[in-house]
Amino acid sequence: MGNDFSRRDFIRTGALSVLGTASAVALAKTTANAAPPAQEAHTEDAHAMHGMPATVGEVNHERNGFDPTAILTDFDYGQATKLENGQTLREYSFVAVDKLIEIAPGISFPAWTYNGRIPGPTIRCTEGDRIRINFTNGSTHPHTIHFHGFHPAEMDGVPGVGPGLIEPGQSFIYEFDAEPFGLHLYHCHAFPLARHIAKGLYGAFIIDPKQGRPAVDQEFVMVMNGIDLDFDDENDIYAVNTIPFHYQNHPIQVKVGEKIRVYLVNLLEFDAINSFHLHANFFYYYPTGTSLTPTEFTDTIMQAQAQRGILEFSFKWPGTYMFHAHKTEFAELGWNGNFEVTL
Repeated sequence: MGNDFSRRDFIRTGALSVLGTASAVALAKTTANAAPPAQEAHTEDAHAMHGMPATVGEVNHERNGFDPTAILTDFDYGQATKLENGQTLREYSFVAVDKLIEIAPGISFPAWTYNGRIPGPTIRCTEGDRIRINFTNGSTHPHTIHFHGFHPAEMDGVPGVGPGLIEPGQSFIYEFDAEPFGLHLYHCHAFPLARHIAKGLYGAFIIDPKQGRPAVDQEFVMVMNGIDLDFDDENDIYAVNTIPFHYQNHPIQVKVGEKIRVYLVNLLEFDAINSFHLHANFFYYYPTGTSLTPTEFTDTIMQAQAQRGILEFSFKWPGTYMFHAHKTEFAELGWNGNFEVTL
């Protein structure tokens, strides 16, 4: 496969392959050629072509060291203690490591990761907590951690300020008070910035308001991202929490009437806009989560890179309901899934 192999070719051929390897995984319900004309338009094969694509087989999540289903609800509150002034201190340990990750069955990607997973751990705390991140660079390239939110300049995780780049084998402690409340993110800020983000160095950062948010029945973290398999600065695969089609093959389980809260973060590199669409339902939307009052009641929202927001909704009836990017190319290349709603 050469660099002239376009993203549309993935859909047209119905296969994903890694640059320089012969391994491939078929996309179910797609074929190498367009549908034949009218005389065959009603055959079983022709009908199958119009279904949603999906991968054949299963990613080895155990070998990857993370499972997208578990990431939905894996909130890291750190190790909590009390400081002398009564403030809560939360300590986290982060290690940057190079890691080969199976993105789709038989398709591996040489990722850069925080703690061996993409996205990195979902940091969660309460407004006013003291945050201490013990960061060690165990990779082969210089990295940093840049947090969105308030903090002193030396904690900003950018080259040339404070500790600057953390070289391989070095460590640094990022420490600051958690504010403002809302849904934020963190990512490496070494250059070339696009490459450090695209290879996997990012995660969600939730600061709860001191009084908390209204109670819900289930909360999920969804980080929208993509994978540039051949390093041509164009995404070949799109996903939520990294593995394409995962929530189509493993629907998210909810019950009728449950209050659902989704923390949605866009960390897609190389494409200007991403989106989220919920089928047969509407949600309340809280941009950046910095207000307890929603700004919109809708079924589709758009986010540029680093934009994020909180979605809240319930389902009225049992059944299987899709969610996906409303950019069809993204959905057909992996960014889609299902809620399975039961009584």
